Amino acid sequence: MRWHPKGYGGHRRDPEQVKREGWREQGLLAVSLEDARLTWPERELVRQLGEKLYGPPPSDEGGRHG
Repeated sequence: MRWHPKGYGGHRRDPEQVKREGWREQGLLAVSLEDARLTWPERELVRQLGEKLYGPPPSDEGGRHG
């Protein structure tokens, strides 16, 4: 007999399903700037919101992975 705690084993949800359920159940939105479904103005809006709420993204120049 195998027993796994809830959340371990079984079927793993794909990332899009997790994002969809997060939006529908909690009002959370996870959006990639690289999402091909977005138009340029939509990507720009997402970028501006992200910078307003969380500051600029880390630069790719030199150094650390944060």
